[in-house]
Amino acid sequence: MERKIFLGILIATLIALAAAILLPGGRKVDEHPKLPWNTQVDAQGNLSVFNIVLGKSDLAQARESFQDKGKANLFLTPDDRYVIEVYFQSIYLSGLKADVVLTMDLPEARAKAMFERGERISKLGTGARKVDLSSSDMEQLAREKVAFITYIPAADLDEELISSRFGEPDRKIQEAESSTTHWLYPEKGLDIAVNPDEKEVFQYVNPADFGQILKPLVKSSENQ
Repeated sequence: MERKIFLGILIATLIALAAAILLPGGRKVDEHPKLPWNTQVDAQGNLSVFNIVLGKSDLAQARESFQDKGKANLFLTPDDRYVIEVYFQSIYLSGLKADVVLTMDLPEARAKAMFERGERISKLGTGARKVDLSSSDMEQLAREKVAFITYIPAADLDEELISSRFGEPDRKIQEAESSTTHWLYPEKGLDIAVNPDEKEVFQYVNPADFGQILKPLVKSSENQ
């Protein structure tokens, strides 16, 4: 009888332990957590987040970190800019579910050549054109560097939680004709678009490139 009780307790303990080390979707706890507030800037000014170093890590390394291949698309914007994005839908990073978009760092001439070799072109409602990359360009893309990251958590985050995790921002800018407020952390290379009615959007860039985020926001606020 005592042996049966002991075995029962042991089995229950093992089940509880297994549950404790597993996350939603059966994923184990990361040895190196990939959380949105775990950021670091190295001596060269490169931001590290989600085990990706902006300007240094390539797409292959990001795929390994995310355990997902993502979906790559090349866009030609209405103002004739080429943008390559890799979209990771509903992935879990250290237990937190999110959509992640990586914008790749490619010279315009190379991006244009990839666009012209694209297999299918479609026009979006925004006026941009999207092309599916050829198989050879998809292989090349895996070796290209990540320029910046957009992170959209599945959970709706309130201001108190954001403040507790990231601290108070250096500056807040309200979008024109919108309830979205941008919390700006230039030294961290981070812009959090906080909206009480929609999901928050995090943008990560190297601090030296933060002007690419700040200038349009300032210009828009001045025109209100």
